[in-house]
Amino acid sequence: MTNNTEQVATVTHDLTRNGRAEESADVVIVGGGAAGGAVAASLRKRDGNIRISIIDAADVHYYQPGWTMVGGGIFSAEDTVRTMASCIPDGVNWIKAEVAGFIPEENVVVLVDGRRVHYERLVVAAGIKLNWDGIEGLTETLGRNGVTSNYRFDLAPYTWKLVQELKSGRALFTQPPMPIKCAGAPQKAMYLSGDYWSKKQRLNNIDIEFYNAGAVLFGVKDYVPALMEYVEKYHAQLKFNHKLIRIDGEKKTAWFEVSDGEGNTETVSREFDMIHVVPPQTAPDFISNSPLADDGGWVDVDQFTLRHKRYENIWSLGDVMNAPNAKTAAAARKQAPIVANNMMADMGKGPGVAHYDGYGSCPLTVERGKIVLAEFGYGGKLLPSFPTWVLNGKKATSLAWLMKEQLMPPLYWHGMLKGHELLVKPKPVSK
Repeated sequence: MTNNTEQVATVTHDLTRNGRAEESADVVIVGGGAAGGAVAASLRKRDGNIRISIIDAADVHYYQPGWTMVGGGIFSAEDTVRTMASCIPDGVNWIKAEVAGFIPEENVVVLVDGRRVHYERLVVAAGIKLNWDGIEGLTETLGRNGVTSNYRFDLAPYTWKLVQELKSGRALFTQPPMPIKCAGAPQKAMYLSGDYWSKKQRLNNIDIEFYNAGAVLFGVKDYVPALMEYVEKYHAQLKFNHKLIRIDGEKKTAWFEVSDGEGNTETVSREFDMIHVVPPQTAPDFISNSPLADDGGWVDVDQFTLRHKRYENIWSLGDVMNAPNAKTAAAARKQAPIVANNMMADMGKGPGVAHYDGYGSCPLTVERGKIVLAEFGYGGKLLPSFPTWVLNGKKATSLAWLMKEQLMPPLYWHGMLKGHELLVKPKPVSK
């Protein structure tokens, strides 16, 4: 496997300033995940002469949409991981380091080791922080005592183990306050577990309960009827306005803060035999504590152009920015070509500025072999990729499952991360 850092050592200039090592590039991208990798590939596709550096300390790159399928026994964990070196686009320099902060007035990214990276234009695609410590007692019991989460690579196989082993008892599934990445994932775990127990004729002996910190099952009401059919099929009890705040794995007990419409709260406890937990989520600390952040800690962008509201040579995409769209890999797939297009327009090399419509997609795995494919944009507007006669997203279909299981993983690894802009064609709205 070729190391791209060796391939493109010449594209980064080594500088010194006050004795500190420095580097520079035309475009610096913070984050080499789905969003950062895709926008780098889209930029290279448009202009192979742009000097691009990706900053990311990770050794591996994960296909995170696959973890729900690992937890449901469909994928193996190994199907969802590659080396980071193999995912950095050809011709892009990889700076394997952690970011400490930003000095946007000087066009500088500061690394934890003290190096400074200069940029002409910056893309922030730093992802989201999973705050496991935000639930008391959770970190001490994760991966044992029946406590699991598909939001971690190493724990998704444990989810599948627990599902297979549970013959009777109570299974809890939790969802924290928004925003979170892939807001449908907490209930996907419930549906795939319920489907397995249904096929094994165990549902009469297993109580399924879904504890949602929010007030609705799914934020886009058009998809709720199809989902409710499966809630009823699996005899799942829905508990809204219940936020998980504490867990004791050894005692197999979870505590929830329950709120009503008038702001009153109380704490209730529930025993479990297994519990699938989704942690609360925030922007990474080095983002929320930076001048790039809004009051909530997210990168502050125009929701249509994805350009920073205060710094004109900075763009952001993926989970870390504050546009009111669903935080999904499908959203990053749509955002990356638009950011690349808009950066090229800013360089005077593109046809004009294009707008992002808030597109996001959530393939809700309601049973093994069928998916409710939710596709929507800003304000909950439905944005289906196919005509209804091909694929009706408001119903559970086997075609959507085929896409999720068979088509999307290779399209991710060999399409999106290679600059092939799937079902996206940026349309300039201004010059």
